[in-house]
Amino acid sequence: MTLFQKSINGGGEAILTILSRSRADDKEYGEVNRLIAECASSKESLGTLYKMFKSSVFAVAFSITADYHLAEDTVTETFIRLTQVTGFNPKKGNGKGFILKTARNVALEIRRRHLRESRNFFIQGYGEADKTVEDSIFINQLLKHLSEKQRQIVVMKCCSDLTFREIAEIMHSPESTIKSRYQKALSILQEKAGVNSEK
Repeated sequence: MTLFQKSINGGGEAILTILSRSRADDKEYGEVNRLIAECASSKESLGTLYKMFKSSVFAVAFSITADYHLAEDTVTETFIRLTQVTGFNPKKGNGKGFILKTARNVALEIRRRHLRESRNFFIQGYGEADKTVEDSIFINQLLKHLSEKQRQIVVMKCCSDLTFREIAEIMHSPESTIKSRYQKALSILQEKAGVNSEK
């Protein structure tokens, strides 16, 4: 595990660490398609989806908007849109990918609407511990070296536990391209963090 991966997945209370918690168990994903099909008419189904995916949706949104409040807006809008879905096939669809693709599209729309002039990416920490701020600044400094697409891939892979195939579907890119961008991103992050990638 690299220093960067430790920072994301285990070090302190940085936002990416917090986002990696409370993800849905793999066994629950079999129910996702059914819940999506029901959430237009069932508050209970919508609430279950919200509990399962709010952290992952926030992570994807934050990787795009770079703003805590806009990411929260994205979470709200994403789940509102799930109540309006009419053409989702629960027998054939990839519910997890569908939700995160919706989140990505919403986040892009919100960013275009509110952040046209902003090009500065900043990972915000939250919580009271000094370690939160330190980790957040450290992660921010690392992620600023990535392109927007590389940053999104790293967040979806590390925070949302998506497979390369799922990320490829969400980003409308070949799986090989996603893998290549991810590996390049990790190399950049290791170099900038001063981590020797050789074993």
